Amino acid sequence: MTMEKEERLLAEVRDEFGLIRVLEVGDYRFLEFGEAVEQSCVFTADPSWLEYDYTRAMLIGALCHAAPESALFLGLGGGNLTQACLAFLPLEDVEVIELRPEVPRLAMEYLGLADDPRLTIRIGDALELLSSAESADLIFVDLYTDIGPNVAHLAWNFLGDCQKRLNPGGWLVINQWASDDGKPLGAALLRGLYHRHYWECPVKEGNVILLVPADLDQSLDRDGLLARAEALAPQLGYSLRPLLEVLRPAS
Repeated sequence: MTMEKEERLLAEVRDEFGLIRVLEVGDYRFLEFGEAVEQSCVFTADPSWLEYDYTRAMLIGALCHAAPESALFLGLGGGNLTQACLAFLPLEDVEVIELRPEVPRLAMEYLGLADDPRLTIRIGDALELLSSAESADLIFVDLYTDIGPNVAHLAWNFLGDCQKRLNPGGWLVINQWASDDGKPLGAALLRGLYHRHYWECPVKEGNVILLVPADLDQSLDRDGLLARAEALAPQLGYSLRPLLEVLRPAS
C-alpha cells in the first residue's frame, strides 16, 4: 500500500476576493483559491517544470512563434508558465497583469517565481489594464477564479482587444474550459470573433487551449512547431508531441 503524502499548509491569506492558500505535498507546492480550488502546481526543485498538460499546451502556443521577444500574461497564478517561458524562450520583455497583489508575493516567497530583470508585474484588473499594456509577440489569457473562468474569458470586446494587442506574427493563447461536447466554452462566440481562424488543443484536465494568430493571413506552421518542440524536449524533460498530435482546427 502507498503512504498518503502529508499535506502542509505553508501560507494562508484572505483578500477582498477570498482565500488564497499555499500547500506543500511531497515535492510539490500548490496555490489554491477559495475552498480547495487548485490554481497552480509547482515542482519545488524546478519551478519551470510544467506538471500539467494545460500548461504544456500553453507552451505549445508560445512555440507557434519562431522567435518571440515579448510576452504578456493576463493572470499569474503560481507563475510556473511564466517561469518556463522565461527559461526556454528568447524573451527580452515579459509583463504580467495580476488582479490580486498577494498572488505574486506568494509566488515569489513559496513557488519559486524568480525576480527576473525581464519581468514586470502590474497589479489590477486585466480588463482595465490591457489598453495600457505593451503590445507583445505572445499573450496568455488564464484568468480563473475559484468558481471558474472569469467573465472576461467570454467577453467579446476583451478577447478581441487581446488579439489587437499582438504584434504582427504574434499569438494569443487562451486557457478555456471545455463544455461536455469537448468544445471550448463559448465556441460560437469564439468562432465568430476569430473567424474560425484558430487552433485548439484539448487536454485531459478538461480544458481546451486556444491558439489564435494575430491575423487571418497567418497560419500554423506545424513542421516548424514540431521542430521547435523536439529541439526543446531535452531541456524540458518531457515531449510535447502527444499534445501536438491532438491539435485541431477551430471546432
